[in-house]
Amino acid sequence: MSTAAVFDALGDANRRRIVELLAAGESTAGDVVAAMQAETEISQPGVSQHLKVLREAGLASVRSDGTRRFYALDRGALGRAVGWLRSLADPLGSLAQPLDALETEIARGRRSARVEHTEAAERPTGDERSA
Repeated sequence: MSTAAVFDALGDANRRRIVELLAAGESTAGDVVAAMQAETEISQPGVSQHLKVLREAGLASVRSDGTRRFYALDRGALGRAVGWLRSLADPLGSLAQPLDALETEIARGRRSARVEHTEAAERPTGDERSA
């Protein structure tokens, strides 16, 4: 699913609340309806419609066990949304790893140059060898 679909789904306060409920763990459709009705005047079909939108956006998954349907938060879609937000907060973040590798190589080069310089300073010169 697209990141845009995730944010479209999260644009509704009821769906955000359902996501919060599912973040606590897998719940039956009945449990989600009961929790939502304790907080709002939403109908069972209204909750079902919100759950459908969340499934279609990739934010929720559903499994059946007999006549019961269990809903769970799909953290993959949530991770994509978080990644997109992170890219806005830190637009150069994708360069961090290559820059870290470059820094390591520069440090190795400096270390190697110091070792060579030290070894060269410790080697006897031509005058010292003949003495």
